[in-house]
Amino acid sequence: MRRFFLFVFLIALFFVGCSSFPKEGDVSSPKILEPSSHIKFADIPIPNGFKFLHQESYAFQTNNIRVAVLKYSGRPDAERVFLFFKEQMPIYGWNLLNTIEYGTRLLNFEKENESCIITIEPKKLSTQFTISLGVKQTMQKKEEKKPVK
Repeated sequence: MRRFFLFVFLIALFFVGCSSFPKEGDVSSPKILEPSSHIKFADIPIPNGFKFLHQESYAFQTNNIRVAVLKYSGRPDAERVFLFFKEQMPIYGWNLLNTIEYGTRLLNFEKENESCIITIEPKKLSTQFTISLGVKQTMQKKEEKKPVK
């Protein structure tokens, strides 16, 4: 009788163990987020699964200038959102300048005369991100001033 239970246990363990192996085509990395069709600007992709927070956002656009702070909230985790923007923004013509990761994650992009900073904040049950878009500041050389005697 003991052998029978041992045999059943081993068979059950075998099937449970095999079902936990990844299926062909599965990867251990997080699933890639797809761009949403609901976007504010044509060249700034938004990942699917996020809701636009109207009350906390604003946008201003003329023929020459775009300025915006756009806030979104959703379920996908911060790592997937970070990878989404890191991968998708260059497809839309943005150059990645740098990233900063310290719990809150920042991605800094530039394009022609614009700058775009994406701040990703993990929350308890969701992720929130902010897109800050503005005119790129150009550095002007300062004239050397001689000390006054």
